[in-house]
Amino acid sequence: MQLELEVEEPWPEGEWEALVTRTAEAAAKVAPELANPRLSASVLFTSDAEIRELNREWRDRDKPTNVLSFPMLSREDLLQLGTSGPPEMIGDIALAHETCAREASEKGIPFDHHVTHLVLHGFLHLAGHDHEISDDDAEAMEASEIKALALLGIADPYGDREAP
Repeated sequence: MQLELEVEEPWPEGEWEALVTRTAEAAAKVAPELANPRLSASVLFTSDAEIRELNREWRDRDKPTNVLSFPMLSREDLLQLGTSGPPEMIGDIALAHETCAREASEKGIPFDHHVTHLVLHGFLHLAGHDHEISDDDAEAMEASEIKALALLGIADPYGDREAP
């Protein structure tokens, strides 16, 4: 997958591109539809203020959140997409620094582990997975996250089951 990355204030300097690349590779191992070489995605590391604005505009929720995903292909279109042809933008992911940092601190986990989890969560949403549809879909998405994070050496963020 080709990735476009933008890191804005207040994100600290870091290996964000490498983190996103590793995460995309792990996501493709648990959601093979993401392994299509034609796919591209953008990831924006931004502030709570920017995320709040995006959340208000696109989801009618006037508050910041940790991660937002904006798929550009339906799951059906993604699954039917051949491997030859022009590049296809799968969508955008945006993360809010202050919320991510606060959540990592509250959970007592490394900041980069939490960011990895949220980027992975975003990629799975771009692939058409949705935890808000049903409990079964939520469990399947969590299981995929746990498995991909284990491939990256990151512990189960839910802490209540083992990777499949």
